[in-house]
Amino acid sequence: MFDNIVKKFGFINTLEGYSYLALLFIAMPMKYIFGYPLAVKIVGMTHGILFILFCILLLQAWEKTNWSLKENILFFVASLIPFGTFYTKNRIKAYE
Repeated sequence: MFDNIVKKFGFINTLEGYSYLALLFIAMPMKYIFGYPLAVKIVGMTHGILFILFCILLLQAWEKTNWSLKENILFFVASLIPFGTFYTKNRIKAYE
């Protein structure tokens, strides 16, 4: 069970990170430069769902693995920073 939660968290972490980058660097320019607001609606909704899953799996992984509060805060803050996913991904590999 432990490995399963950590692997799910790592997978969603990666997807959420890529969706964030797609939102910032693809969808937002399409909206504001090319006048195509539908891109932000689609990518934004996808990113929002993945972010909620990320938060749920972070809490589940914290419960199962007994990560420190500091570690969880770093995981959460890294998810808010572009390219922060790579920090989290490397840290998660230590737990797999």
